Amino acid sequence: MKNTLMTLAVLVLSTAAAVAQMEMPKPGPEHKKLDMFAGSWTLDGEMKPGPMGPGGKVIENETCDWMEGGFFLVCHVDFKGVVGSGTGVTVMGYSAGDKAYSYREFNSWGEFTDSKGSLDGDTWTWSNDEKMGGTPMKGRFIMKVTSPTSYGFSYEMSGDGAKWTMVMDGKATKVK
Repeated sequence: MKNTLMTLAVLVLSTAAAVAQMEMPKPGPEHKKLDMFAGSWTLDGEMKPGPMGPGGKVIENETCDWMEGGFFLVCHVDFKGVVGSGTGVTVMGYSAGDKAYSYREFNSWGEFTDSKGSLDGDTWTWSNDEKMGGTPMKGRFIMKVTSPTSYGFSYEMSGDGAKWTMVMDGKATKVK
């Protein structure tokens, strides 16, 4: 019995030592590319008249900070436009398994968006599937980086993934 307890104690201690020596995962270079979005931003956009409303100015203020560990960027958003105002939370990250960026948004209107993203040069493209009035649609949000503190953006929708309609466009400016 004494030998069994001694063996068990050695096993527990050696396992604890091995776990303590394991290196914690670190964010990769793909995560670092999201760093440009960290900070506070103002987005000034123009909603086009169409199925989403009459069109008009849209303003969004967002503050994005890295979650502990550096794998996910969490953004808190306040938005105001012709169809109303609200708040939201977004989480951006990178999935090495999918080799794609992720963008998940939850807002005070009860909406949830789950987008996959890619980066090609200075252009980010976020794509998703959603429903508009019960009809399946595809959406894409394109961000063209023009400097470390600004980017142009557009949001388009398509019923078939081939013909796209501009829903909104504008400019984002980093304020701090």
